[in-house]
Amino acid sequence: MQFVDLKAQYRAYQVEIDAAIKEVTTSAQFINGPQVEELEEVLADFVGVKHAIACASGTDALQLALMVSGIGPGDEVITTPFTFIATAETIVLAGARPVFVDIEERTYNLDPALLEAAITESTKAIIAVDLYGHPAAYQELEKLAEKHGLKLIEDAAQSLGAARQGRGCGSFGDLAATSFFPAKPLGCYGDGGMLFTDDVEITEKLCCLRNHGQRKRYYHEMIGCNSRLDTLQAAILLAKLPHFQGEISRRVQVAAVYSEALSDSFVTPYVENGCISAFAQYSLRSQRRDQVVAALQEAGIPVAVHYPVPLHLQPAFADLGYRVGDFPVAEKIASEIFSLPMHPFLAGEEQELVIATLLKAV
Repeated sequence: MQFVDLKAQYRAYQVEIDAAIKEVTTSAQFINGPQVEELEEVLADFVGVKHAIACASGTDALQLALMVSGIGPGDEVITTPFTFIATAETIVLAGARPVFVDIEERTYNLDPALLEAAITESTKAIIAVDLYGHPAAYQELEKLAEKHGLKLIEDAAQSLGAARQGRGCGSFGDLAATSFFPAKPLGCYGDGGMLFTDDVEITEKLCCLRNHGQRKRYYHEMIGCNSRLDTLQAAILLAKLPHFQGEISRRVQVAAVYSEALSDSFVTPYVENGCISAFAQYSLRSQRRDQVVAALQEAGIPVAVHYPVPLHLQPAFADLGYRVGDFPVAEKIASEIFSLPMHPFLAGEEQELVIATLLKAV
């Protein structure tokens, strides 16, 4: 049993993927080949925005989002303490200060009810994360950002294919960033990322920033970086895209089977009315997590803990001055949560074994 079965996915789409790779290797257009622009056009349409800008990774997408937003030294950016480090790491790399706000206990996303109290004169942006594939509370977040004149950046690294009130993830805020890391709902065979926006000025600047600050070769308008999506990765993603919506539907089905069987014994994922989760992870909570995880491991079932230490308690952010107890919801969730095998190719008998092992463990 695999936590994420990329081998099964490759076998299912092997003809399309192999043909896509061969097309690139035959043409030898490894940088800025036509597949990159095609992917941008297709994914912009899929998400529901006017523009998509490919880059080298999800982390780079966040970094570029901060760069194009003018975030720098002396600025503060509000975000969640319960996420992968890249969300807050890029704020520090931009020269700004992350300001953490606690999360909602049901969705594990940034709690908009607590956010306004954290806004200061130095606050310039909010980065909201769609954790585990569930959209954050964008109706409230967009109103707060507009009220206070803040940039709103959607970290959709885990939520491509999800939706809120009919809007696709990647379409919220001023701009959004996503990741194509292999284990993501839509993954390539290396690193890759994408930014989404309706703003043509932001788009033009991002295209310049990702390519050493140049629009014309050797003429540099600004300090940028080297963050291009490889043509091979774009081709692989294009081969996978026709199957992507079906994979999201299958993830939702797998999640429903888990939740129906386990909701009496564990805290199962909450999906808000009007939302579709991409279920990048299927995560349970238990006050006896160590015991349950050990039982799964003993049965040979892969299991993961995302994320055992909230960011405000990580040594990398020690100079921010946060302490245990500052964000009690995030700390509670971090101590209880663990993730089960979740992918579109999970066999029924495999899922039954996971469920039986869990129920026996409690």
